[in-house]
Amino acid sequence: MTLQTLTYLVVGASFALYIGIAVWSRAHSTSDFYIAGKGVSPLANGMATAADWMSAASFISMAGLIAFLGYDGSVYLMGWTGGYVLLALFLAPYLRKFGKFTVPEFIAERYYSKTARIVAVICLILISFTYVAGQMRGVGIVFSRFLEVDVTVGLTIGMGIVFVYAVLGGMKGITYTQVAQYCVLICAYTVPAIFIAIQITGNPIPQLAFGSEISGAGISLLDKLDDIVTSLGFTRYTDGTKSTTDIFCITLALMAGTAGLPHVIVRFFTVPKVRDARASAGYALLFIAILYTTAPAVGAMARYNLVNTIQSGEVGAADGNLVYDERPEWMHTWQRTGLLSFDDKNGDGRIQWYNDTNPDFAATAASYGWQGNELTVDNDIMVLANPEIAGLPNWVIALVAAGAIAAALSTAAGLLLVISAAVSHDLVKGIFLPDISEKKELMAGRIAAAFAIMVAGYLGFDPPGWVAQVVAFAFGLAAASLFPVILLGIFFKRTNKEGAIAGMLTGLFFTVGYIEYFKGLFLKWAGAPWGENVAEHWLFGISPEGIGVIGMLLNFFVAISVSYLTPPPPERVQHMVEQIRIPRAIEG
Repeated sequence: MTLQTLTYLVVGASFALYIGIAVWSRAHSTSDFYIAGKGVSPLANGMATAADWMSAASFISMAGLIAFLGYDGSVYLMGWTGGYVLLALFLAPYLRKFGKFTVPEFIAERYYSKTARIVAVICLILISFTYVAGQMRGVGIVFSRFLEVDVTVGLTIGMGIVFVYAVLGGMKGITYTQVAQYCVLICAYTVPAIFIAIQITGNPIPQLAFGSEISGAGISLLDKLDDIVTSLGFTRYTDGTKSTTDIFCITLALMAGTAGLPHVIVRFFTVPKVRDARASAGYALLFIAILYTTAPAVGAMARYNLVNTIQSGEVGAADGNLVYDERPEWMHTWQRTGLLSFDDKNGDGRIQWYNDTNPDFAATAASYGWQGNELTVDNDIMVLANPEIAGLPNWVIALVAAGAIAAALSTAAGLLLVISAAVSHDLVKGIFLPDISEKKELMAGRIAAAFAIMVAGYLGFDPPGWVAQVVAFAFGLAAASLFPVILLGIFFKRTNKEGAIAGMLTGLFFTVGYIEYFKGLFLKWAGAPWGENVAEHWLFGISPEGIGVIGMLLNFFVAISVSYLTPPPPERVQHMVEQIRIPRAIEG
């Protein structure tokens, strides 16, 4: 059976499963649509949360970043994992105790203000659409390669699948679909990793193979990688190039952003009791750890296999590089997607892949007859291409395709539902039509979800960057806008509506402005043309991926300062904050 046929069967079976679950668990009320009727068990919610969390950025892009960045890529592991600890300890149980449907609803009640609710909705929509752009790019990458269809066709298929189980099933349908998606994606991630770990080191446990010796070579995988990449002008794989300040800020921005992401927070509204929210977070951490501890091994093994494919002999030798016309089949297929390309600059018919931006290596490269790097590999293809590079069976490659699609669609569905709830529950019911019937509110939610899917599809056709980068920007926006007012709303009863509104707007505008100034993320014509010296112009040496920390600090400072300069919250609000923090309050 051909790879394409097998992929169609595996991916088609997974789609049938998702749609079947959505039909079985379709929403019949607004409670079902928004928070699954508060009837999800902690174990199931933990798996659904893990699937919601392990997006295309985690499945597709994170190991690709680690493959090419090495040590610098670990910042994503630390930030995204640490954020869940922060969420489990400081936010999840208290927000569940509050018992509302959405994050803007909590902010509106806590800060006794419709204006605060509207600002929170604006922040939420901006964060969610920035995040979903990365997911849709992941869908496009997977479909364009494994189903061998045009990206537009692939995205349309993906949008159709999400439409069925998000619009029909709401949070109830999404939750149980995500349980199935977690099972698919974790198998798809770990099975190839086990195969490749055995191939390279003989150790079947990827986490241990990462630090093991290469079979028959007498040298560890990481030491060998350091030798190979430095011989090609790259930085040592186990060394970092980022400043300590930037690493700290990116990590903290990802952590705080995790705790401020609406589609993650809302998952803890779906369990029956407050203690179930803590249990759900614990299960989610366990399920997430399986993938996140495997990712460094996947990245290292992918880089090792790729270099060995291109650099088939001694570096600099006339016959040391892969002959272009003899390139393996996987390179042909990925070239057709446009995510891998070759430019024969010296006309020798061989592929030279090295760091031509390293001035210290320039003379050495020239002595080899090299005239510039000739191979371009998109970070986002490494996890998907790794099984093909390693020559694994077709069924493993098809499984990876199904897992990558599951990862992208699971997070996209959660984000789209949050956008839908923000429009239908927070704007339509909360602001414009407070007397709307439950039936009409449910219909408004479904219409909003359908519209959000259309916008998400457009972002997938014209993505603003590679997956993990776009996702990092979304986390920075969440850290700078929603996280401070949620944390202050729980633990600092003196914070009032004026402070919350001023803090959210300050953090949001600063962070969006900084990202736009250097990246032109939202407006294609924006972004200063700094060229290779862009880092010299960063504020305090902090990259756009980490600037959310400064936005967060500004938010805290403005919110607290304005709160002390304006009247305190009403007594009922201060009493409500105290009640939220009492562990043995009545659960519901």
